[in-house]
Amino acid sequence: MPHPHDRSESDSQALPAVADLADLAYFRVDADRNVVAISSAMERLTGFHSHEVLGRSCLTLNRCEQCLKDCGVFRRGALRDARLTLFRADGSQVEVLKSGRVFRDEAGNITGAVEVVRPVANGSIRPGPKGPPPEVDSILRGIGRLFVVVDEVFRVVAHGASLEEVTGIPGERLPGMALEDLLGPELFGEQSTFRATVESGERMEGWAARLQGADGTEIPVSFSVGQMDAGESCGGLGGRYVVMMRPETDRASTSEFHGLVSHSPAMQRIFRLVELLRDNDSTVLVTGESGTGKELIAGALHATSHRRDGPFVAVNCAAIPPELLESELFGHVRGAFTGAVKDRAGRFELADGGTLFLDEIGDLALSLQAKILRFLQERTFERVGDSRTRTVDVRVIAATHVNLVQAVSERRFREDLYYRLRVVPLHIPPLRERREDLDLLIRHLLQQIGRERGRSLRLAPPASRALFTYPWPGNVRELKNALEYATAVCEGQTIHVADLPREIGLPTAPRAGHATAAPLPPGSPDQTGATPAPQDHSVHAPPTLRSEPHEARRIRAALEQAQYRRAEAASLLGISRTTLWRKMREYGI
Repeated sequence: MPHPHDRSESDSQALPAVADLADLAYFRVDADRNVVAISSAMERLTGFHSHEVLGRSCLTLNRCEQCLKDCGVFRRGALRDARLTLFRADGSQVEVLKSGRVFRDEAGNITGAVEVVRPVANGSIRPGPKGPPPEVDSILRGIGRLFVVVDEVFRVVAHGASLEEVTGIPGERLPGMALEDLLGPELFGEQSTFRATVESGERMEGWAARLQGADGTEIPVSFSVGQMDAGESCGGLGGRYVVMMRPETDRASTSEFHGLVSHSPAMQRIFRLVELLRDNDSTVLVTGESGTGKELIAGALHATSHRRDGPFVAVNCAAIPPELLESELFGHVRGAFTGAVKDRAGRFELADGGTLFLDEIGDLALSLQAKILRFLQERTFERVGDSRTRTVDVRVIAATHVNLVQAVSERRFREDLYYRLRVVPLHIPPLRERREDLDLLIRHLLQQIGRERGRSLRLAPPASRALFTYPWPGNVRELKNALEYATAVCEGQTIHVADLPREIGLPTAPRAGHATAAPLPPGSPDQTGATPAPQDHSVHAPPTLRSEPHEARRIRAALEQAQYRRAEAASLLGISRTTLWRKMREYGI
């Protein structure tokens, strides 16, 4: 008779899709202990590629002294947290905890096994990029997280036991339940474009939602959904898609870092880098779309440095007319130009002993770029109209939403200045790529706005779902503006969908074929986020607009959203009205 805890081969069919979404280091073997499947995380951990080990003995992959002597998984039927030392492909060693369990057929014969390893560092389990991988038996019950398999019409065909525990929904009620009843019609209703995107084969990761409980409660979760391969049928149950969810309570504790609020791995890495730079005066280039918090990162770099007691001076290079910017940065002497009635110190002098933050440096004229380069090389400058060379002790932090690599290739930005600025490059991901921060940001901003206005505010469930499903092309700045608007217009304590800006309340979701596409404002041909550097996260435009530059499409969309009020459109784009007007003329808008 098979052991009650052994698993049938059919139970393993969903593992490839699950492991891919969970970034799980696992491999499967057949009855002869030859490798039949290996996850990407296992390839990275061991250094062996799938083509080197598939069809070969598991000892090709699991090179450790213990495995050469005996396989505890096949001998015992199950193994949990056995500490091993694996030899990687390059000869280096890695300490791991290995868990495994065999599969049996109906007659009780072993047909194979699945094994999972977790790296150990400094005596403790090292978490992976998406959290510590769960044990094998937890995988087969939902990999320790909320886990469902749904069919082609998005009805539940299998689920992990933890789903019952978290939602309070009895297990017998879950099979056949529509996924929209669990995660909301905005995401998985029949007419949802989000669902259409998933059906097109796009894998969607890190989306925020509210999981519906049996008693009407809503549990904040982030989830990822991917399509299963044709050969993965979840034991013949007809599973088509794998949906993995992680309750917010499973995440790391709330993290606030010098005004920045996030618990996403991407932002946590940025916070750690900022701390590592505390004793370093290197120039930092902060890139990212408008509204991601580049100035807050610059402030954090200053506040954690040895210059924190000195001044922090910020200049938006796009907000000052080019003919005045040189004087603003370097100062001038009396009589240098009309209106210069007395000597005036520039921002470089005002920042002496501290930090100068040059925001939107991608908009600098070439003549000014040369002067900035000279200062970075020699730490000297002259005021406008003066021949006296001055020296100041200033750390420079620059930021831009412009793709400087492209600007260099187009000769709009000096290559030598680019490399002088990016001694330490730091890229802030857009909000759509760290959607797990949405719930935390919304709660934080609502509390902040409520304190400022003396109000206690909360979100109605439909309003909450609308905020979670909107793609936020304007990033955190747009989110804050939307909540401030909703707070101003709502009459009671609860913010409803009708209180949100019109474009957020509309039923929108990413277009098929792109997981991070932005919604289209009414009457707008297209709307996308700004172009980050060096990566390009832009959205493909409809075929009729692909010939138009990406930046022009963004400007048109912002103008439509602002009903052609240029000041408001410039604010949405994160640029000055002067820059907006110049670009409108450039693109013939």
